[in-house]
Amino acid sequence: MHRYTYSCPLRWSDADANGHINNAVFLQYMEEARTRMFREVLATDEEGRRKNAFVVSRATIDYKLSLTYRDQPVDVHVWATKGAAATFELAYEIRDADRLYAEATTTIVAYNLEVERPRRLSDAERTFVARHVQPTN
Repeated sequence: MHRYTYSCPLRWSDADANGHINNAVFLQYMEEARTRMFREVLATDEEGRRKNAFVVSRATIDYKLSLTYRDQPVDVHVWATKGAAATFELAYEIRDADRLYAEATTTIVAYNLEVERPRRLSDAERTFVARHVQPTN
């Protein structure tokens, strides 16, 4: 069981006029980390990607501190908290060594884009999620 960590660069366009990272951009940081984490179980061909996709059905974010634009990246930590037949929940921390900027969760649904319906997780996907499960505090 382990957390996946993505070192996420901040982009100038992520910030508002006051230099604060826009709250909606935190969802993009989570998406970037999650997509990189999933690389080993994502299909590489177009047909496989359409039949074996994942979609976010719910996202919640608790903002802890303002994040201002800077040259240094933030770390986005990702881990699974629970899984089921067709869904699982991911937890996130967006932080650096000294500060926690946000905590978040997403509910992920295994999805077949061709038929526009949820699908069951494959054995490989269940194994992948199980490797990343950490209980919530």
